[in-house]
Amino acid sequence: MKPAKFDYCRPEDLPTVLALLAEKEDARILAGGQSLVPMMNYRMAQPSHLIDINRVPDIDYIRLEGDMIAIGALARHADVKSAPLIAEYLPIVADAYDWVAHSAVRNRGTLCGNLCHADPASEMPALMQLLDAVMIVASQSGHREVPATAFFTGVYETALQPSEMLSEVRIPVPPTGTGWGFEEVSMRKGDFAWTACAATLRLDAGRITGAHVAAAGIGERSLRLRQAETALNGQAPSDDLFAAVAADAASAMNPADTIGASADYRRDLVRTLIPRVLSAAVTRAR
Repeated sequence: MKPAKFDYCRPEDLPTVLALLAEKEDARILAGGQSLVPMMNYRMAQPSHLIDINRVPDIDYIRLEGDMIAIGALARHADVKSAPLIAEYLPIVADAYDWVAHSAVRNRGTLCGNLCHADPASEMPALMQLLDAVMIVASQSGHREVPATAFFTGVYETALQPSEMLSEVRIPVPPTGTGWGFEEVSMRKGDFAWTACAATLRLDAGRITGAHVAAAGIGERSLRLRQAETALNGQAPSDDLFAAVAADAASAMNPADTIGASADYRRDLVRTLIPRVLSAAVTRAR
């Protein structure tokens, strides 16, 4: 299939991009196009205007700003994965990128575009929630900050308004001593996650503190597992604790049946993957 008719514009500065978003009804930003263009070809998306931001300068940065890693709207997946700052401060992101699509897609697609696509089986929305990232949303009226935990609202849905764009993601640098773990099961690396789980934590006098747990592929959106975090904090790490936390998390989920993975199988994966990521996080925190 081919996309429905649309108008195309390629502005060369951010104010023009924001003016076009305010002016044009049903406009969409084109960055890497790795999700948007296929959806347009299937006519699952039919924007009236495409605003190509690839000529806008200086929005492909990955930089340290205070205690935050700032990633601009045009930063490609491949550049984020290979950035020295990511390796130093956010190794869980670099590790998880091995599961994000395939090299051709990572070379063109952008982190911000992936987040705006809001696929519930995507790894990066789950990681941004895990890491307490902040979305910087721009419009003609200014900027606003949206916590990652409030940004993803449903299947392919976000808190963005039609006149807004995601201009930057800011990820806090984890405290010293933070351990992490990431695990995923899919048909093959790069395919959609049947289930992905991630965790970060620290140890204080042999007990867990600051536990964060997130999952993707288990419902209408990726999410933080707050009950699991509460159950972990203050406890001494053990296989029994991790198994109990995973069992409770799985029982609270309502995943969908799909051709690749049934709902029961996804729950089984949660029961398997959460103990793995927690054990890995404890090992790295020691």
